[in-house]
Amino acid sequence: MSDETSPSWYVVRTQVKREHIAAAHLKNLEEVEVFLPRIRYLKTTRRGKIWWVEALFPGYLLAKFDHFNFSRAVIHSPGVTKIVAFGESVPEVPPEFVEALKEEVGKYQKGGDAIVVGWKLAVGEEVEIADGPFKGMEGTVLEIRSATERVSLLLNFLGEEQPIELSLANLLLSGPEIPQELRGN
Repeated sequence: MSDETSPSWYVVRTQVKREHIAAAHLKNLEEVEVFLPRIRYLKTTRRGKIWWVEALFPGYLLAKFDHFNFSRAVIHSPGVTKIVAFGESVPEVPPEFVEALKEEVGKYQKGGDAIVVGWKLAVGEEVEIADGPFKGMEGTVLEIRSATERVSLLLNFLGEEQPIELSLANLLLSGPEIPQELRGN
């Protein structure tokens, strides 16, 4: 640590799936600044289609505070497990890195606090239908209309290949595509 009384950025470990709770409690401490980038995507579940929001870095958030005076308050905040350390050493996150990450994440946010991501899908790919009358059947992607979030599939039905049109949310896909700039390599 550089100066024991100046605030610096640290990585804070949170309880699983409770990053937002830890962030909310840490934001209530006036001496603590919090950065929790999150992603938002449409997911098909057994209950239907829902918008899913989760942390970009599951189980972690970044917090800026004076470690010497406020580490105890941070550690004992609801949802926080610990401040990431290596033995006795508590590494600081360079402020330039945090600012660059905030700037990059800001490019992909659409009117909220989460990055809205699209699905990784390509023409010719085999996909499984997750919802509706064709649930469980597989088809080949013919066309993707991202503006309307619709997809045309070639489906083998009753011994013949038939084109059908479905919502992207009706498909089981490999997962959300995080923009290349946010993934690193």
